[in-house]
Amino acid sequence: MPRTKPPFRADHVGSLLRPQTIKEAREKFARGEIEREALTSIEDKEIKAVVKRQEDVGLQAVTDGEFRRSWWHFDFLEGLDGFEKYDTGRGIQFADTETKAEGVRVCGKVGYSSHPMIDHFKFVQANTKVAPKITIPSPSVPHFRPGRTAISAEIYPDLDEFFADLGQAYKGAVNAFADAGCRYLQLDETNFTYLCDETQRQMVIDRGEDPDTLPEIYAGMVNTAISEIPNDMAITMHLCRGNFRSTWIAQGGYEPVAEVLFNSMNVYGYFMEYDTERAGGFEPLRFVPKDRIVVLGLVTSKSGDLESKDEIKARIDEAAQFVDLDQLCLSPQCGFASTEEGNVLSEDQQWRKLEMIVEIAEEVWG
Repeated sequence: MPRTKPPFRADHVGSLLRPQTIKEAREKFARGEIEREALTSIEDKEIKAVVKRQEDVGLQAVTDGEFRRSWWHFDFLEGLDGFEKYDTGRGIQFADTETKAEGVRVCGKVGYSSHPMIDHFKFVQANTKVAPKITIPSPSVPHFRPGRTAISAEIYPDLDEFFADLGQAYKGAVNAFADAGCRYLQLDETNFTYLCDETQRQMVIDRGEDPDTLPEIYAGMVNTAISEIPNDMAITMHLCRGNFRSTWIAQGGYEPVAEVLFNSMNVYGYFMEYDTERAGGFEPLRFVPKDRIVVLGLVTSKSGDLESKDEIKARIDEAAQFVDLDQLCLSPQCGFASTEEGNVLSEDQQWRKLEMIVEIAEEVWG
């Protein structure tokens, strides 16, 4: 049967391919050729258009496509107290490419005062007839990849203090979104899935940390962040193995983190990457509690090739062997543009995939 609250039977992760007008405007702004007001005006126009397009496709929840961001994560983090963006000297290495050499680091006490993305949410809210959704990175993000190197030892000699402050900062942000009327917020989480990859686990070991302790630490911050939400607010978590220019970082099934993932965190729904064999089988879904929702990421955002409806339906049936069909929904495995560069497919292909997801959801769930 259909769902009347998020996540919805046909849903999507959040980011969308940037129109050329956005890309050109952001480049001009970076070069100092236009003022912030001019850039914002162009973003506003394109976001209104992309919100309407999502509605026209039949989606029950819409985002701003993350059109005001360069990165899915750094833009949010640098808006918290105590963080700054910096030149890392080298980008993040994906399977066969590398990102820009940018990152964020802790330069002061971490906290929450205000955040520009509250207004970003309000803009979507004011320009849609359906559910407005906001996406922010999970609190695990500032720690997992850089570890101690991006967290000032002078300010935080004890990492437990950093984790405590970060959880509280996130609670401030989540509560501010709730106060603004947000009832659908998604935490984008890469690091639970990276902890299913032996190479990524070894990276943590090599710097002197225990990867087996991290899931509970990260779950604790998430639970702090969402501990005061209104009863009618849905918090979901998107799980990803890396998504930049249609490439990836990690591989491995969810089994190593499944029990903590599904039973130690108080999120309501999980957007789970399942578009390739890198994600493993559906068996870990046996740990999903009866009151949670799993959004199956069976449609890839990394390629413009359109999947077979019958094959997607067959995979939904496979997943339903481990968790009830009524607890399942459908989406792409990730966003179409986790960074402003975007994945390697056309806007037309992106919209056709979203249309197909809506069609399949109607055929499967009514």
